Amino acid sequence: MRFVCTNCGATQSSWAGRCSVCGEWNTLQEEVVLTAPEGLGNASSGQTLVSQAVDASIKHDKTRISTGVDDVDAVLGGGIVAGSINLIAGQPGIGKSTLLLQLAYAAAAHVPVLYVSGEESAHQVGLRAERLGALRPSLQLATSTVADDIAATISSGQFQLVVVDSIQTMSCRAVASAPGSVSQITNSTNLITQAAKHSDTAVMLVGHVTKEGMIAGPKVLEHMVDVVLQLEGDRYGGFKILRAIKNRYGSTNEAAIFEMSDKGMTIVENPSAVLLAERQITDGSVLLATLEGTRPILVEVQALVNKTSYGYPKRAASGIELNRLNLLVAMLERRTKLNLSDQDIYINIVGGMRVTEPAADLAVCMAIGSAAKGLQLHDDAVVFGEVGLSGEVRHVPYAEKRIAEAKKLGYTMAIGPKIRQGKKPAGLHSVGSVREALNTFLKKD
Repeated sequence: MRFVCTNCGATQSSWAGRCSVCGEWNTLQEEVVLTAPEGLGNASSGQTLVSQAVDASIKHDKTRISTGVDDVDAVLGGGIVAGSINLIAGQPGIGKSTLLLQLAYAAAAHVPVLYVSGEESAHQVGLRAERLGALRPSLQLATSTVADDIAATISSGQFQLVVVDSIQTMSCRAVASAPGSVSQITNSTNLITQAAKHSDTAVMLVGHVTKEGMIAGPKVLEHMVDVVLQLEGDRYGGFKILRAIKNRYGSTNEAAIFEMSDKGMTIVENPSAVLLAERQITDGSVLLATLEGTRPILVEVQALVNKTSYGYPKRAASGIELNRLNLLVAMLERRTKLNLSDQDIYINIVGGMRVTEPAADLAVCMAIGSAAKGLQLHDDAVVFGEVGLSGEVRHVPYAEKRIAEAKKLGYTMAIGPKIRQGKKPAGLHSVGSVREALNTFLKKD
């Protein structure tokens, strides 16, 4: 018996409230150590491996399995690779099972697919499939929580794609602990992985997340799989974004944007137009040209600045990191003539989007300046650029793609950093500092 940290994977012989390696509290979980067979560890009991040239191991006739959605294929690097283990995680109710059932239905048009449910009965999954219109003879359904049986089914080679919903409900017969424990998740994943690799069967695993948003279970789970997909967004509405946080077969810079409807998850072809459909031109409203993966998107940044009623001004942010907002507010007070020390500041990214790239800095600063002084930005302008602590506007990548997306929707003016190399894109108004941007482009209503 041993205790494993679910955060860093360190093992200890006895339980403690805090992990001695990573310092996290209440992360040690009991794990059953399987008894090793006699002779384990003795080199004489092993067999010599059969090797081959690297080029001989490549199977050129193995094409990737298409999910039927071009954006999802792009996130996966061109489709699902045969023999790969793909883990998709997300908050409860965000649409993981719905999305995977739709993808399984689309893939079943080309290859035999098995959907294994460990959380719901066959009747429940069938009702969802009927509602989504995902009924097809080549899409088979099974219910099981035994990893040994699922691994045996995968090894049979009857299916080229197997969906397991979810790995936290699976249990291995050789382990006595309850499903969802560290030992069960690790051993169940190992069984399924070995079967998938030997039979060249692609596997899609559903993973739960903790209240902090991390994938539930041991950290080694993310190392064991080939692809880790994260489905993010507001479970009650707004856009859902599927992005890869680990991908051995492609880039992690792509993203697929979905919207939930009564027919399931539908791809959003033009998210910029949807986000800006109800926009009102007021002070504190600035258009940001941001990127989701490699796709440019226009989102509205709203700022509200109001004199505080308390001794300590409040700072609140929705859609961006609060620490970043505090940093930008401190920079504005020091490098411009804005006095924000007695002002409550609220920032909102419209549509439930979450922006993490530094290119949002200039838009946030201009939204705060616009709201504080009651001034408006030009109606046909979009903003992007990183801001340093000295107030300088720094270079960000893909300026041409951002400007091209703005022009598609009728915005002809872009405010951003100076171009370091190459020709300056048409319509770009370069600024060197935040103060210059505020003084030049904000105007009275």
